[in-house]
Amino acid sequence: MAEGSGARTRGRGHPVIDRQGVVGAALGLLDEVGVDGLTMRRLAARVGVKAASLYWHVRDKEELLGLLADEICAGVREPSPDLPWPKKLETLVRENRRVLLRHRDAARILAGTVPSGPNRLRLAETMLGTLLGAGFSRRDAVRAAFLLTDYATHFVAEESRFADAGEPHNSSKSGDLAQVRRQFEALPKEEYPIAVALAGHLTDPDDAEGRFEFGLEALLDGLEKKLASRGLSGERSG
Repeated sequence: MAEGSGARTRGRGHPVIDRQGVVGAALGLLDEVGVDGLTMRRLAARVGVKAASLYWHVRDKEELLGLLADEICAGVREPSPDLPWPKKLETLVRENRRVLLRHRDAARILAGTVPSGPNRLRLAETMLGTLLGAGFSRRDAVRAAFLLTDYATHFVAEESRFADAGEPHNSSKSGDLAQVRRQFEALPKEEYPIAVALAGHLTDPDDAEGRFEFGLEALLDGLEKKLASRGLSGERSG
């Protein structure tokens, strides 16, 4: 979906909007002002209509955020059906992180909305189907799906505190981390020797990728071991 004003004109220059246009405009505005600054009034101004006109297309901000969450997830690429189940899950979690990093506050929006749109439901079907096909029980498949999606969402929420959407880090956020590092290094060594020694690693702005992959590998290894402990086949390949 193209991001912009979200409006066309007709007749004597009156803007014509539809739900798709509203969501596209909202996504562009989200990247500019964040979820807290995204108001119906601002969105109406962006598409060139009065706020009351938006309510023909979107009931309220809560519904708008649900639509935004689904639109964000439209960018998730499905894994190849030929991959072994751990690789399918690995691909889905990596894709979740990738699309969440593309838009400001995307992780906050997904964490605060219930999956109800076609894109999020499609991804849920894929992940749950993969887990069930691997041999997990229904209950454990749901638990594992929550575990993996929550990992990606909350990792990005934390990661985004030190990064702009789509950028690994910027000078301002790196400066914040440098200040935190100095605070760690200034701690009394006799009381916090490990924190002082690891200050550089604890505040490394370039290690987000490494931390994410480390955690993802640990989660998938744990799921494979749990599956194997129940006498089911779950070898990881590739």
